[in-house]
Amino acid sequence: MRRILARLIVIILLCAPAAWQAQPLRAQQGAQMAIESVIRSQLDAFMAGDVVAAFGHASPTIKGIFGTAETFGAMVQRGYPMVWRHSDVRFAELREVAGQLYQGVILTDLAGKLHLLEYQMLQTDMGWQINAVQVLQMPQLGV
Repeated sequence: MRRILARLIVIILLCAPAAWQAQPLRAQQGAQMAIESVIRSQLDAFMAGDVVAAFGHASPTIKGIFGTAETFGAMVQRGYPMVWRHSDVRFAELREVAGQLYQGVILTDLAGKLHLLEYQMLQTDMGWQINAVQVLQMPQLGV
């Protein structure tokens, strides 16, 4: 009986770390779906010219910096034309750096050029919000 109990304890101890490790993966998958939905919603709003809806997805920090949806929209139109108008959206990896989540996004602009962007996401009482967007250099493919 002791042997069976000892084996059972060993099995539980060996399986427990796997169960603990699986939890963050499921949580990250759920977060990624929600994050992608927020980013896609903001991109759709820009495509529709609805800067108020797009501004609604910005974090409190971004709202404080730009003040109004119109100012925010003008900045995006001038500084991020591929976000303002695009022909395709693909999501890359979601990664964590120092406790912050960054979602990679590949946008195709209206001329067919690819752009790699990284969205810093912030979880707030209002759900996931966009705290920053950075344009990254697209990786070069070697021949």
